[in-house]
Amino acid sequence: MCKNPQVDIDGPAVAELMADVAAAVSRRAAAVSEDVYEVILREIPELRGDKPVLALLASSVHSNVGTCLQIMQHQIDLSAVQAPAAALEYARRRAQHGTPLTALLRAYRLGHTCFSDWLLKELAQRADDAQMITATTLSMSKIVAGYVDQTSEEIVAAYTRERENWLRNRSAARAARIRDLLSGERINVSVTEATLGYRLRQYHVGVVTWAGDTAAAVDNITQLEHAISHVAGKAACSGDPVFLPRDVSSAWAWLPLGIRDTFDTAAASTSGVDGDIHFAFGDPAKGTTGFRLTHRQAIAAQAVALAAGSPPPRAVAFSEVAPVAMMLGSADLLRAWVLGTLAGLAADDEHHARLRETLVVFLQTGGSYKTTAERLMLHKNTVQYRIRKAEESLGRPVGEHRHDVELALQASHWLGSSVLRSAPADDDHDPRPRVH
Repeated sequence: MCKNPQVDIDGPAVAELMADVAAAVSRRAAAVSEDVYEVILREIPELRGDKPVLALLASSVHSNVGTCLQIMQHQIDLSAVQAPAAALEYARRRAQHGTPLTALLRAYRLGHTCFSDWLLKELAQRADDAQMITATTLSMSKIVAGYVDQTSEEIVAAYTRERENWLRNRSAARAARIRDLLSGERINVSVTEATLGYRLRQYHVGVVTWAGDTAAAVDNITQLEHAISHVAGKAACSGDPVFLPRDVSSAWAWLPLGIRDTFDTAAASTSGVDGDIHFAFGDPAKGTTGFRLTHRQAIAAQAVALAAGSPPPRAVAFSEVAPVAMMLGSADLLRAWVLGTLAGLAADDEHHARLRETLVVFLQTGGSYKTTAERLMLHKNTVQYRIRKAEESLGRPVGEHRHDVELALQASHWLGSSVLRSAPADDDHDPRPRVH
């Protein structure tokens, strides 16, 4: 226990002087509260808000000042005192607004200092004995510090509980709004935008993101949310994305593009994302209808990535795989069609993979051996050899049924072994005779 050598800080003389000081300051409680309120708002910009919240702050300050003065004036045991209702409600309201808890705790530190100044000035006018002033100062400081410490603990508890409840309720509300959006039901756009904190009347890109098999099982959702924020930053999005966890290892998201109707997947580089995280992107689309469409495209792009087997590509865009995505309705029919279209070229080995790769570029360049050689950094004779071998495997010239061949090559590129012939024993599934 802290004691002055001559004066007992817990003695009756000190208690009486402290009560007199508290009574005098109580008569000016409105001015004290106003002073504390103004200091808090001047020093902590995060606490400047709308009028109802500011009014609640003023009530919180006034309640704390009044309670602390009553404790000193009437020698009330701190253990019997609870934080004022206005102070607890203010903490809850700030939790709902997402105000950092550190801002609230700093407000109590600033209030402590400002309030103590009023007490000390009043004490100086009421006593001239140095020992009494020292003892009373220590006694008042002990009470004010104890009150602030005790009240701060209650504030932290109220803030934390409310923040957890509010986030849980907000997540549920956001999920419900998104479900309504995706179902195509008639919605109130303004209310939905307010709940999501996201403008629907703009262009969006839907994203599906998921953690691969090698990702750590702990806190996957946080990693996915950070990954979406990274991609949104790379893509220079016009605001914060919508993020909706689906399970412990996957999530849906929408990236806001504003008035931009284009999205460069390469520019939204995923190379800086840590961990085994994968992305599937839809195409840019506008408004509530576009919100649904780009999401369905992202889901379809993910289906292609997962059908490709392990490991799936880091990122895939619907624009790259649209035909393949739409052919995935029946995996068995798709595989039979690819095998029938590519014939011997559908063999799942390195030799035929090189032939397919060369043929894809050859068809993309309009049948130019020279341009194909330049793109693949090969000799022109090598390209000619590979195209000849590809035609032998196809059993016909590459220009015959060209569009079917191009689609089948695209399917084999994205889906790999799931649509290719894995072994000679599988030849029974090939409706075309192989050409050697």
